[in-house]
Amino acid sequence: MSQRSHGLFVGRTRQLARHHKPSKLGITELIKNFTIGDKVIIMPKGNFKNIPHPRYKGRIGTVVERRGGAYVVKFDVSKSITRRIIVPQMHLDKA
Repeated sequence: MSQRSHGLFVGRTRQLARHHKPSKLGITELIKNFTIGDKVIIMPKGNFKNIPHPRYKGRIGTVVERRGGAYVVKFDVSKSITRRIIVPQMHLDKA
């Protein structure tokens, strides 16, 4: 009996169907700039190689710092829990 994969996209076959796939990325999507303190929405787009985890899709957070071509985004999960994740700029939109 073989082990079942528990990868990033397990159970997401419907969401990766053609009519759910994001559009191709243009040059403006690849060179976005944000400043510290900006409110952003995490929206996975185009490239699935460096995509944030699907559970964070649609979350609104605050840019805390920049790391290379990505940004550290902080958002509240509940009153006492905050999360910080690193997201490439192509997967962020201004809120």
